Amino acid sequence: MSEAPAGLTIAEKFFGLIALIIGALMVYYTHTSPPNKMPPGVPSSFWFSSIFIFAGFVLIAVGVLLLLAKTG
Repeated sequence: MSEAPAGLTIAEKFFGLIALIIGALMVYYTHTSPPNKMPPGVPSSFWFSSIFIFAGFVLIAVGVLLLLAKTG
């Protein structure tokens, strides 16, 4: 099997780092400043915040996997 090009490896690590940073910022800002007023019909702000916190953790996991993946 041939080895992956250097540019592909660098791009994978770069996008992994970007995903990790965006996920961490998403979790941090959603946790520190949850919505105060929700529109009528929305059960609570907990569900609204938990969706974005979960998405942030998914981005963190994807970023870590991209950083740790062995290319080629």
